Amino acid sequence: MAIFALLQGWTYQPKSLEKHTDSILGWASALWSLSYYSSPLLLCYLYRKGYICSSKLVPVSQYVGTVMVCLLGVACLRGWGRWRNSEYLQFISILEETRKNHTSSNKKKLACYDFDFSHWPADFSWEEVSNPKLLSKTGVSLLKPEPKLRGAADSVLNSLRTLPCHIVSFLIAHSFGRRMLYPGSVFLLQRAMRPMLQQGQARLIEECEGQRNKLVACDGNEIDTMFVDRRRDEGQHGQTLVICCEGNAGFYEVGCMNTPLEGGYSVLGWNHPGFAGSTGVPFPQNEANAMDVVIQFAVHKLGFQLSEIVVYAWSIGGFTASWAVMSYPEIQALVLDASFDDLLPLALKVMPDSWRPLVTHTVRQYMNLNSADQLCKYQGPVLLIRRTKDEIITTTGPEDIMSNRGNNLLLKLLQFRYPQVMTDDGVRAIRAWLAASNHVEEAAVYSSYEVDDDWCVSVLQSYKTERDVFFPWSVGEDMTLEGRRQLALFLARKYMRNFDSTHCTPLPYSEFTAPWRL
Repeated sequence: MAIFALLQGWTYQPKSLEKHTDSILGWASALWSLSYYSSPLLLCYLYRKGYICSSKLVPVSQYVGTVMVCLLGVACLRGWGRWRNSEYLQFISILEETRKNHTSSNKKKLACYDFDFSHWPADFSWEEVSNPKLLSKTGVSLLKPEPKLRGAADSVLNSLRTLPCHIVSFLIAHSFGRRMLYPGSVFLLQRAMRPMLQQGQARLIEECEGQRNKLVACDGNEIDTMFVDRRRDEGQHGQTLVICCEGNAGFYEVGCMNTPLEGGYSVLGWNHPGFAGSTGVPFPQNEANAMDVVIQFAVHKLGFQLSEIVVYAWSIGGFTASWAVMSYPEIQALVLDASFDDLLPLALKVMPDSWRPLVTHTVRQYMNLNSADQLCKYQGPVLLIRRTKDEIITTTGPEDIMSNRGNNLLLKLLQFRYPQVMTDDGVRAIRAWLAASNHVEEAAVYSSYEVDDDWCVSVLQSYKTERDVFFPWSVGEDMTLEGRRQLALFLARKYMRNFDSTHCTPLPYSEFTAPWRL
């Protein structure tokens, strides 16, 4: 088993035999991954050259067999080198003891090492608190679009007609499509980032006293998590747990965990399925299954109440974060940084126009990241952070701030929660405010509509006191046009904050504020 051991604060130094054999196996693994990802082009080239025939394949298979035997011998030599290393033997004894007796003291000893996470004993499983009979075959429930009603005969004919499209969509989604959407799941990228990930993990464990845990989701995927407990600190934020959801190439080791950590919060980070220590592939269903077991772990193992949990997400992590608050409405609040409303417009941006029907079908069928629809199911406080120079979630370019899909996320949320306020005039007023690219322009738009913050708060507070109902609210139905505009702008500024930065700049703690609540 491929294991890389690190003693806390000191890097494990393999002896000469182990070092060289491990290097050979590492290069072989990298070449195999490169061949795997380039196999479609490689097969096409070999076919055109006439190499795919029995007379050519037999010698090639002999060469491949010889290489495999040599690699097996190299692996045996590496095992021999490790067996002769006393430090490695000490690590193996601690690992085996922890597997047999998974106590806190044994786990603390094992946490001093960094090794292949597949050999880490499971710390929590969804089976401990959930009933398998309540779940579907694929796992937790997802929010799906309403099916179109058709006749039985029409449905059969339509299924036959669209069968080729379904096959192509399946192949795209399970090959380059998923890897384009989640580049962090590509092994070559993870291998290139390994030193950075090891350094980040060591910092979380050594400096922040982080606790690494393996969670088993309902689909069998193992989720790599890191928990930093600040409940014993004197700060006021330690009793609140911030669950962080990373981007499509983000890892908790070097991701958005650092922002709430700076504020003294207790923080729980986790890696997407297929990222670093987590197993599986990051399709929407697997993502939701992983998010579910993370929340269950926070509540039943770490001892936090749902009302003490804030979910914080960056970029594509907004999908799992919005699923979490939709499925667990008692969660205290949600903060979405540089997130979008729907994947489809962004997918269409990077694909040829001639592929539009195929891209639409593939996204809706296999990668339907409908964050806005899920967000509208949540009743709690929400804060949206928009990057004014975002180059990733804009459909034209970073210079066109109105093409930022965060704008659509805000509008859809407000249109659901305050439909009487979000009339055409209210939407136009908000769009004028969204078009502002800096704080000076924002203030100018806000003052031009003569928004009275105190009046807006009193109107909303009065409505909430008298009705005390769930969203959507009917506030604004008897209001003047000017009043609706004021209220629309007031709500937009409370729900969204601008951050003058590009998409991948780490969010400073000064921008991480509690969402507005009435």
